[in-house]
Amino acid sequence: MNIRPARPEDQPGMQACNLRNLPEKLHFEILCGNVQPYMYHVMTWPGLSFVAEDQKGRIVGYILAKMDEDTKEGERSHGHVTSISVLRAYRRLGIAKKLMLQSQEAMASIYKASYVSLHVRKSNRAALGLYRDTLGSKSRILRRDTVNADGEDAYAMQLSLADL
Repeated sequence: MNIRPARPEDQPGMQACNLRNLPEKLHFEILCGNVQPYMYHVMTWPGLSFVAEDQKGRIVGYILAKMDEDTKEGERSHGHVTSISVLRAYRRLGIAKKLMLQSQEAMASIYKASYVSLHVRKSNRAALGLYRDTLGSKSRILRRDTVNADGEDAYAMQLSLADL
């Protein structure tokens, strides 16, 4: 498995992962103001988004990340995971964890982020396990939000990048 920084030409492969796996398809496109969110993230925050390729160079997973644009003066800089997805046939191989770690390291080193935030659907046990258990006790549930287009509850989570 090869994990590398995302490039603009990866958009079709990233979009295919999103369309197969995630229920937020339409909402995700709307959030980014009709601009292709993959291109927007890759071009605006270079080095934060990554793809996982199989042996044939096909994209089997991705992480789309950005820096928070609303950080006020005196606040700590932080990153945000917009979307992460791994095709079902490639799950339970540690790909999502590797994608998360690559992005977190880039946030800390390139943009001096102090933490990363993300929203996780309440029903997504695998993601909750990854963020809360596998990535360590530094991640915590901040609050319950309704942030999904379909109204499903989600947890707003935060992971410190202080140790990177």
